[in-house]
Amino acid sequence: MTKEVATNVGLVTDGSPGARPNEFLDLGALFDGHIAREFADHDVNATMETMIPEPYVHCVPALTGGVGGKGVRQFYSEHFINQIPKDAKVIPISRTIGKDQVVDEFILSFTHDTRWDYLLPGILPTGKRVELPHIVVMKFENGKVAHEHVWWDQASLLVQVGLLDPASLPVAGVEQARRLLRIAQGHGHGNQAR
Repeated sequence: MTKEVATNVGLVTDGSPGARPNEFLDLGALFDGHIAREFADHDVNATMETMIPEPYVHCVPALTGGVGGKGVRQFYSEHFINQIPKDAKVIPISRTIGKDQVVDEFILSFTHDTRWDYLLPGILPTGKRVELPHIVVMKFENGKVAHEHVWWDQASLLVQVGLLDPASLPVAGVEQARRLLRIAQGHGHGNQAR
């Protein structure tokens, strides 16, 4: 995953192993490294090494994730990393970097050809193509991931996998991701209302 980022620095504190106080870390690179361990390497151990000993991951729409080192490891190994579809791809939209956290907006695209409890707990593969906007808020402590809050529109996901009929509801399927991408790329001219 490649991204152009600017001013991706965070201050190292006294508790940072192997670093001097007032040394700056590239938070964007730390974020990208963590995501690469998940999506490129599919390596639970390497992913856990990017995190503090007792992190948490909370996926807000589906109430999935884990708390503490043991809980996060179990989530990654049983419900997330080992279930990532082979064609999963992250398309960056925007990044905001603060003093100790990174907020990334992206579109996650994949074919729902494997069970992926992270997004759809207990739902068998539908074979449907999905393009789903996400927001991840990743907080860092001493150069390691302390927590992740992960957001997406569950209604859009359910429409895309055929589990929710949008005909009489104010929800959108794949159009949500495609319009966001057009607007972010500067091609969002015209009426934005539904």
